[in-house]
Amino acid sequence: MASESKNGGTVIIKKYANRRLYNTSTSSYITLDHLAQMVKENVDFKVMDAKTGADLTHAILTQIIMDEEAAGEQMLPTNFLRQLISMYGNSMQAFLPSYLEASMDHFRENQVKMRKAIEESLGANPLAQIAQRNMEMFKAAAAAFVPATQGTVEPETPAADVDDLDALRKQMAEMQKKLDQLSS
Repeated sequence: MASESKNGGTVIIKKYANRRLYNTSTSSYITLDHLAQMVKENVDFKVMDAKTGADLTHAILTQIIMDEEAAGEQMLPTNFLRQLISMYGNSMQAFLPSYLEASMDHFRENQVKMRKAIEESLGANPLAQIAQRNMEMFKAAAAAFVPATQGTVEPETPAADVDDLDALRKQMAEMQKKLDQLSS
C-alpha cells in the first residue's frame, strides 16, 4: 500500500460523518487496520475531521488500541489501565504523557540493541551454526518426503548432504517402526 504522501511529509486522512476514512495521498478509502499498518511502517499521518478540520488523530489512535486490545492478546495489563485512569485529574497528569513517551522511546532503543546483540552473538556462536546446519538438513529431509511434481529436476547435493540425508531417512524409518509398534 502506498501510504506515504507524495511530498514525503505527513499524510492527511479525512474522517467523514459516515465514519469513513479517506487517505488523501492515495485517494482511497481506508480502515483502522490500514492506519495501524501505517503506524507500524512509521508513516506519519494526521486524521482530520472532513467538515470541521479538527484534529482527530489522538482519538483514532486510541480507537486502534481499543480494537487491538479487544481482538487479540491484551498488551495493557488491567492494573496499568487502572493506574492510568487514576492519573486523570491528578496533579501529576501533566507529566505523565512525556514520561510515558520517554519510557517507550527507551524501551524501543533497548529492543533494537537487544536484537542487534542477539544477531551478532548468533553469528559467532558455534552452537547456532550447528543449529542452522541441522535445520537445513531437516528441511532437506522433509523435502525428500514431499512427492516431486513431474518435470522437476532435483538439484545436485554434495556427498556430505547425501550421507546426512541417508542417516536422517534411517532415523525416520526407525521412528516409524517404533510408532507402529506402539500403536499395535
